[in-house]
Amino acid sequence: MNFEIPAGLTDLLQDFTVAVLRERPDDLVVFAADYFANLRDREDRPGGQKRGVKFSQSDVGEPMENGSDDDDILDEPPPKRILDSYKRRRQSVCAERYDPDADDDDDDKKVVHPKSDEQRTRLAGAVANILLFKSLDPEQMQEVLDAMFERKVIPEEHVIDQGDDGDNFYVIDCGTYNIFVKINGADKHVGSYDNVGSFGELALMYNTPRAATIVATSEGSLWALDRQTFRRILLKNAYKKRKMYETLLDGVPMLKTLEPFERMKVADALMTQSFEDGEVIIRQGDSADCMYFIEEGVVRIAMKNKNADDPDKELEVTRCKQGDYFGELALVTNNPRAASAYAVGKTKVARLDVHAFERLLGPCKELMKRNIELYEEQIHEVFGSKLHLQETQ
Repeated sequence: MNFEIPAGLTDLLQDFTVAVLRERPDDLVVFAADYFANLRDREDRPGGQKRGVKFSQSDVGEPMENGSDDDDILDEPPPKRILDSYKRRRQSVCAERYDPDADDDDDDKKVVHPKSDEQRTRLAGAVANILLFKSLDPEQMQEVLDAMFERKVIPEEHVIDQGDDGDNFYVIDCGTYNIFVKINGADKHVGSYDNVGSFGELALMYNTPRAATIVATSEGSLWALDRQTFRRILLKNAYKKRKMYETLLDGVPMLKTLEPFERMKVADALMTQSFEDGEVIIRQGDSADCMYFIEEGVVRIAMKNKNADDPDKELEVTRCKQGDYFGELALVTNNPRAASAYAVGKTKVARLDVHAFERLLGPCKELMKRNIELYEEQIHEVFGSKLHLQETQ
């Protein structure tokens, strides 16, 4: 038996959880049925972006085993050790309700566990490829690193036990671990970890008991993140980020033609990127794969005129501020980038990739095309000659 979590499942369930926390439906089953039916409908439309969440017969995905071929062997887990850490585990927290709106920032007490330079180096390496952390911005990632603490384990130690309440999320620093799941009342060895991986997130995200037992088979080290910090950072910040995106998009005149639920879909498709002062965001002449909305800071738009006496001289055309957008022109005209964009000071932008653009902003394309005349007038003021941006560059 191959106990496998398919690639994309964690992101899919996290998006669903944020939707539940936001909408607070009276009937969760009906809401879930409608949510996934609408998701399937969007994927089936022409140009619909597939989530790609499926089990595979190959090694593709996120298998919860690492180098173990003992799938069909029935193993009893080693006897439990009565350890202080196990005695201190909290019980009966699965009924706990998490409400992002009621979670006041002023009440948040950030957890910081001091670490040596050597520990920080090991921790940074351990979390580098953890999927759950990919969407965190640098400040949030630093808060996660500060809050994590090291837990040493010995052979036969139970890290988590199936059926227990979740207390921590774990990232493996080193060591080997076996995974056991009760199947028809018997504990079955379904996989293993070998010095890499993470586990324990599902019980924390969905307030459910542990779904498996993890037993150390060697001495090892784990990095743990406590339940409250995990939920506050990963769930609350996902919720806050979506609300922030919705507020940002509400202020974009072009998107007023969209229904509220359509703007919500755009918000779900955005990803934050940060740039330092002077850093290039887009470069004139490059192919286009996305557009941007400005969250914080200022963006300078500059352009070279190939028909000028000095075709390599770049002149500033305009500046964009918070709430403005740029980069859509190349997506509308299917031409290379007509200008370059640079960050002025520390700048954050929300990126919308070309597939989401085509799928979600179809109703806005005519408005975007009207903006081309405005861009051409701005270029005329700078260069003294008018360029036709809809023509192939």
